[in-house]
Amino acid sequence: MRRLFIVFILLSAFVMPVSATEFTAPDVPDSGQEYMPEMIDSFGEGLWYVVSSAFAAIKPEIARSARLCVCVIGITLLTSMLQPLSSRSKKIADLAAAVGIGILLLQPSGALIQLGTSTVTEISEYGKMLIPVMTAAMAAQGGVTTSTALYTGTTLFCGILTALISKLIVPLIYVFLCLCMANSAVGEGLLSKLRDFVKWLMTWLLKIVLYVFTGYISITGVVGGSADASMVKATKLAISGTVPVVGNILSDASETILVSAGLMKSAAGIYGVIAIAATWIGPFLSIGILCLLLKLTSAVCGVFGSKATADLVRDFSTAMGFVMAAVSTISLLLLISTVCFMKGVS
Repeated sequence: MRRLFIVFILLSAFVMPVSATEFTAPDVPDSGQEYMPEMIDSFGEGLWYVVSSAFAAIKPEIARSARLCVCVIGITLLTSMLQPLSSRSKKIADLAAAVGIGILLLQPSGALIQLGTSTVTEISEYGKMLIPVMTAAMAAQGGVTTSTALYTGTTLFCGILTALISKLIVPLIYVFLCLCMANSAVGEGLLSKLRDFVKWLMTWLLKIVLYVFTGYISITGVVGGSADASMVKATKLAISGTVPVVGNILSDASETILVSAGLMKSAAGIYGVIAIAATWIGPFLSIGILCLLLKLTSAVCGVFGSKATADLVRDFSTAMGFVMAAVSTISLLLLISTVCFMKGVS
């Protein structure tokens, strides 16, 4: 059956010669429409429009997150006044700080976790429509074997990663936050160990999927060539330092995009890449702003508050980092696959 399918595609390619530019990418998801340019004259201009629009629209989110962090600092200041009185007062202060900060941060954190989850699903659904278009374009130009391998790998890993994030990573993030608040309130050693184990588990679940996917892409032989060494180094450093948890792995995979940047001649591929970026960048910035400000707030709280309180704020920042990692992982997975298809049809 598979041989008949391949023969059919090859015959179609010979009878009706087409180019990749005749294939149309699906429309950008709703959440990315406000960042998507109306006309895409070039890849660079389209990507710049997405980035500039996202940064212009994120200013209210910065103010909202800043107010939240000021409130966290206020709670830490109030509870720190009880600490010098007695050891019992210190326990009461830690408990009050954990409850107050938990009540303050759980709702916005939960909203951003749901935003990240919906973004992962939206990008995955968009990939299910984009990848068949790129597969058909590549197969029509004779790359049947490579397109089949890429299609199989991309759909498989996207499905696994989406299910992993929604069914396991997201519930583990909530468990992680509950353990963090309980540990901050009572200071139990077992809770701290359970918190660290959940953190380790989430980290390696994401890393394993990425390791296997990048290995699969390399084995298919699609990824080749070499990019400018200084550009590769700068990009790797930027990604590694920006994306929490899986930044090092994503930075290694970024060379694929740099190598093939000059090969982006497919209109469907260019539109698809920019659409993925437009869908990803808004949630990434919203989550990233709170993650960064909570890290700074944790440092401030550590100056005049207890270690337990500062650690709790930092743990909330870590949870936001896992959401950023999940959204970035599914996005870059699709970007790498799309660029590989574009390289094949160029």
